[in-house]
Amino acid sequence: MTFRRSIRGFVALTVVALVGAGTYAFTASNSVTAPAAGAGSAAISGYTVSGVSYSLNGSNPQNIDSLAFSVSPTNASSVKASLDGSTWYSCTNTAGSVTCATTSPQATVGSASNLVVVASQ
Repeated sequence: MTFRRSIRGFVALTVVALVGAGTYAFTASNSVTAPAAGAGSAAISGYTVSGVSYSLNGSNPQNIDSLAFSVSPTNASSVKASLDGSTWYSCTNTAGSVTCATTSPQATVGSASNLVVVASQ
């Protein structure tokens, strides 16, 4: 009889422990932050490029070493230029005065067919 009481006590204690653990697990709280979603639109305005000038290489005037121009509005933070539509050069904008080194790869007068400027704020 003592053995049966021990087993009954053990089973009862196990059931109580499982019920207690299950109750805790079911009453645990989760927090979910509110999701956000939205849509908007704004007009995209362009930049005006003016005063374009090219600096030719002193030793070989068939090479263009740099190009310079003004951009308005002056707040463009990223400016790139291409003289042939496929090779892009990084430019520096200082208050609307833009300069672009065109030596790597070397731009040439013969390959300069169309100036394309891309600017973004």
